[in-house]
Amino acid sequence: MADQAVSELMEGAMEKIKAMVDPDAVVGTPITTPDGATLLPVSRLSFGFASGGSDKSAAPAKPGIWGGGGAAVKLEPVGFLLAKDGGARMLAVQAPAFSTADRLLDMVPELLERLERFLAKREKSGGGQG
Repeated sequence: MADQAVSELMEGAMEKIKAMVDPDAVVGTPITTPDGATLLPVSRLSFGFASGGSDKSAAPAKPGIWGGGGAAVKLEPVGFLLAKDGGARMLAVQAPAFSTADRLLDMVPELLERLERFLAKREKSGGGQG
């Protein structure tokens, strides 16, 4: 009996979380700028919930099933995905990186884009033949 009540409590909490979280909140509606670029807002979503219960039929003074639960949702803007001229890159809105490793990870998309342009230019000029 207590297991069923706790299960219903957890299901209710999950339903409330689903109602609070809109999928468009994580990757937002595309925005087209006058110069033809497309921006997609990107957010980080985290959530948690807890629930518990107990069958108090062993306590004759207050018999029944006791339970409780709670949920929290956090939506945090991360940046914008910029698509323009056949390429894409991430424009972060977070605080700057604190460590060298974080800075390197932030630079990866730009470095890959530069490498792609370099290789395409090299191939076009015939420098890629061996």
